[in-house]
Amino acid sequence: MNIENAQVQMRKGILEFCILHIISRGEVYASDMLDELTSARIMVVEGTLYPLLTRLKNAGLLDYKWVESTSGPPRKYYILTDLGRTSLNALDETWKELAESVNLIVGKTNQHRKVVNEHHEALDVDSPGNRPNQPGLSATDL
Repeated sequence: MNIENAQVQMRKGILEFCILHIISRGEVYASDMLDELTSARIMVVEGTLYPLLTRLKNAGLLDYKWVESTSGPPRKYYILTDLGRTSLNALDETWKELAESVNLIVGKTNQHRKVVNEHHEALDVDSPGNRPNQPGLSATDL
């Protein structure tokens, strides 16, 4: 298993969800999305973001409007459509279910590791030669 590839795939899997959440707060410029996704360590580049925004627009989940800029060309600001809000609500429920399921599994694994570590520590303490003032058995003692 290529760990780096798995990590990238996990991030890609939640990228649309995160983008919809960012846009749900109000009109947003693409570079602001990039900044937030980068600071959240989702690791997105423009070459990934713009095609995804186009796909979400074509699916009817978002729209955009052009706003004149005093410092250059007009800027494209993205907004959620009604379908986008409905879809985000459904994705929120899915996220909650997934997070609970993953946390349950990871929690059980962490608990198992704790028990195993405690068991190993107990074995180390109880091993012959590890007890204070009690020498371990040697081959000649048998």
